[in-house]
Amino acid sequence: SAGLLENCTGCVLCSEDNGCITCHHRLFLLIWRDGIRQYGMCVHTCPPGYFGVRGLEVNRCTKCRSPSCESCFSRDFCMKCKEKFYLHKGQCFRQCPPSTTALPSTRECQETCETGPWSEWSTCTHEGRTCGCKWGVETRVREVSGAPREEGVTCPALQETRKCRMRKHCPGGEHHTP
Repeated sequence: SAGLLENCTGCVLCSEDNGCITCHHRLFLLIWRDGIRQYGMCVHTCPPGYFGVRGLEVNRCTKCRSPSCESCFSRDFCMKCKEKFYLHKGQCFRQCPPSTTALPSTRECQETCETGPWSEWSTCTHEGRTCGCKWGVETRVREVSGAPREEGVTCPALQETRKCRMRKHCPGGEHHTP
């Protein structure tokens, strides 16, 4: 019948009740359930939430294990998460794990660089001198406490400077270097 042929595009074997059973060698067999009924369709690419597995007998669309995964590479490795989820190492999370930060543009969690505490502010100086000018600069630093676990990890600032008021006037009004 005409209806049967519409449901069997790309099929080698087709069932009037269940649609495609076997597909041409380049196509994937997508099977889904509606209640207790099972339907098959031959597709060029698997839909969101599925990934393609090529086999000797049949190429199948297999469902991603995680319901929050939009596209996956294998049953347990997600490549893109659904909205409101963030991707980290092949899994989807509502919130990024500790020591990672959410990148809203890509909906991925990126490893963060762990830093130690800030040092005390340095002595206020102006062009290497600790006396004289009204305004100078003081600096503080912090160390990276652990090497980043992944390449391309960006660390937060490791040095900060701020304006400061010079506390000492140089003797005789001259500038001297300590």
